[in-house]
Amino acid sequence: MNFYTMIVSFFQEGGAFMYPIAIVLIIGLAISVERWVFLKHALSANKAAYKHLQPLVSQNQYDEAEKFAQENQSAIGRLMSVALDTMRASPRRDDIQAAMQEGVMESIPRLSKRTNYLSILANVSTLLGLLGTIIGLIAAFTAVANADPADKATLLSQSISVAMNTTAFGLISAIPLLLIHSLLQSKTLEIIESVEMAGVKFLNSIVRGNRSVVATRETDD
Repeated sequence: MNFYTMIVSFFQEGGAFMYPIAIVLIIGLAISVERWVFLKHALSANKAAYKHLQPLVSQNQYDEAEKFAQENQSAIGRLMSVALDTMRASPRRDDIQAAMQEGVMESIPRLSKRTNYLSILANVSTLLGLLGTIIGLIAAFTAVANADPADKATLLSQSISVAMNTTAFGLISAIPLLLIHSLLQSKTLEIIESVEMAGVKFLNSIVRGNRSVVATRETDD
């Protein structure tokens, strides 16, 4: 019996509850792939935006930086767009920092979107497996009660083995989903921390730039 035949046999012997568990697993894997691709793209987009904006901000080229930030769809791009727009209304550090913090908080839901579904799907998968086992055991004991006494032990052991397949499949589905959930959460936290760090660096650059502009004007006067 090859591996594929074993998998098919295992699935068929598990009963009707194997199908909803399989659907839960497929949905969870689809969300995992979509979130992983999204986060990888978000991380690379943030790095590219920071690499482009950092020299512009450090050289006080705010018009070019704001134009690029407004056209950029990355979290750092949106963060800088808000910061520079606020700077033109109020150059105070506290006002710019508050606007940047608001920008970071607006980016978090986009990064963590649907990730929490994985832990929910993992729990649903486990519970479906347990429910399938319980219902299978009820059916097994009902069948054994009406069976020939000589066949009861064999029939009971076979029925329990089949019923336990749903629990096994539920755990097989839940464990990878929980691991992927933890991995995606870690990647999301990494991106959020990088955005916050970039925001602090940009804020310091903007404040220093504003001070140098003020100092230059006072010297000219």
